[in-house]
Amino acid sequence: MAAAIIDGKAVAAQLRSALSGEVSKFVDATNVQPHLAAVLAGDDPASAVYVRNKQKACDAAGIRSTLHRLPTEITEDGLLTLISQLNNDPAVHGILVQLPLPGHVREQVVLDAVTPLKDVDCFHPENVGLMVQGRPRFLPCTPHGVQQLLLTSGTQVAGAHAVVLGRSEIVGKPMAMMLVQRGEAADATVTICHSRTQGLAEITRQADIIVAAIGKPRFVTADMVKPGAVVIDVGINRVGDKLVGDVDYGPVTEVASAITPVPGGVGPMTIAMLLQNTLTAAKISVT
Repeated sequence: MAAAIIDGKAVAAQLRSALSGEVSKFVDATNVQPHLAAVLAGDDPASAVYVRNKQKACDAAGIRSTLHRLPTEITEDGLLTLISQLNNDPAVHGILVQLPLPGHVREQVVLDAVTPLKDVDCFHPENVGLMVQGRPRFLPCTPHGVQQLLLTSGTQVAGAHAVVLGRSEIVGKPMAMMLVQRGEAADATVTICHSRTQGLAEITRQADIIVAAIGKPRFVTADMVKPGAVVIDVGINRVGDKLVGDVDYGPVTEVASAITPVPGGVGPMTIAMLLQNTLTAAKISVT
C-alpha cells in the first residue's frame, strides 16, 4: 500500500488562518502590529523567491513586513550597522537575515548580532541554549514545522526511534534536540547521522521516523527505509528543471507509511512557523 501523503501546504494554510485571527486579536488589544524585517544581501534568485513568499504570507496574516535589499558588495560592517538599527527600532519585532550571505561576509557574526528578542529564526546562541534546556523563547522554524506535521499526521513520536540525517545548525541539530525533549511530537529516541556515519543504511532501516536534511537529491532510497516508517523530507534540490527532495520519493512511497512531498511538504510549514515566531516576538515587546 502506498504511503499516505502528509500535505504540508494544507496544514500550513490551516495554521496561517488560525494565526491571522491571533494577530487580529493582538492588534486590537495592544494597537501594535507585528512587524518582520527581512534582510536580503546579494542577488541570489532562490533567496529572492523565499523572501517574496515570506512577505506574501506576512501580508495575508496581518503582519507588517519590510524588506531591506542590499547589494552583493555590502560590507560586513554595513550589514552590522543595519542589524543594529533594526535591533534598536521598537517598531520592528522580528529580524530575518536571509541566507546565504555574500561570501565575504561572516554569517555567524551577522546572525549573532541580531538581538535574541528579535531572533525569529532561533539562530542566536541564547535562544538555542533556551531551546536545548526545554524552555524556548522561539522554536527553530523548520524543525518546529516538522513537529507540527508529525502531530497533525497522527505519527506516534513518543518512544519511537527517530533518525535525523544531517547535523546543520538550522535543521539537523535542533531537530534532534526537539524530538528528544519531553512533550508533544517529542519523547523520541534519536540518532543523528551525517557524512562520517558508517553503516548509514543499517541505521536508517531501524528508524520509525526518518527526517532527511542532508542536502543531496534523492539520497534516501527505498532500501534504506523500514517498511511502515514515516519519512519527512526537508531537502530541496534543483535537478534540471525539477525541484526534488533528499528522498527518492516514488520508490520510498511504496515502503513508507507516510511521507512529505517536495515541494508542498516542509517548506510551507517553515514560513508558517516564522509568522508564529514574529507574533511571539511582538507579544514579548509589550510585556
